[in-house]
Amino acid sequence: MNISLQESIKGWLPYVLGALLVVQFAGLGVWQVNRALDKRAEQDAFKRQSGFTAFVDGMDVRPYQKLAAVGTFDARHQFLLDNIILNSRYGHYVLTPLVYNDDEPALIVNRGWVERTGNELDPAVIALDGSRLTVRGRVGSLPKAGYRMGEAIESPSTWPQHAVYPTLDELAASLGREVQPFVLLMDPENDFGLVRHWVPEEMGPGRHYAYALQWFAMGAVLAALLIWNFRKRGFEV
Repeated sequence: MNISLQESIKGWLPYVLGALLVVQFAGLGVWQVNRALDKRAEQDAFKRQSGFTAFVDGMDVRPYQKLAAVGTFDARHQFLLDNIILNSRYGHYVLTPLVYNDDEPALIVNRGWVERTGNELDPAVIALDGSRLTVRGRVGSLPKAGYRMGEAIESPSTWPQHAVYPTLDELAASLGREVQPFVLLMDPENDFGLVRHWVPEEMGPGRHYAYALQWFAMGAVLAALLIWNFRKRGFEV
């Protein structure tokens, strides 16, 4: 490779790298816009739901759909989701299986949040009787973490089981039975619940739009600098 070709490549390299960054910034901006649209759709879906629909095994459900399920809580096999923060306080989400027919998958019900006050939770706080009842709530999901260290279930032989961001499959394995492919977020007016304030993900569409604007602005500034520098040095490259 001769010297003039090497110099030409070196001269173009900053522009190529800069153009790649501009494309990347634009892609991140588009991704944030799409996330904002998804969040707006979630909020609209949350607000649209009105009456409760009777739940039956195998029915198609929509996110945040209001359901009413009849069954018996399996109080002996409950899960405590650790490291759930509410109003700057640490606590647990309490997940309780609802059994409506022995030959059908159990419905995991998130009964709400309870504050962590010591090493062990008082069993009386989450105690339930064995009566058959109607549980109302919204179709939801388990909390998810970007990264999880270690096993999801800490003590698989002790109940209630402490868990850190488990999946439904992991809960089903601990229960030894199938579970429904969603979690029922127990209605705040339903009995046998704890602290409940269900809303779509707290980071709303407005913040995603703001992030998108930042990425687009960074891309525009970088593109302008590349164009300005190219025009300034155009005859030298």
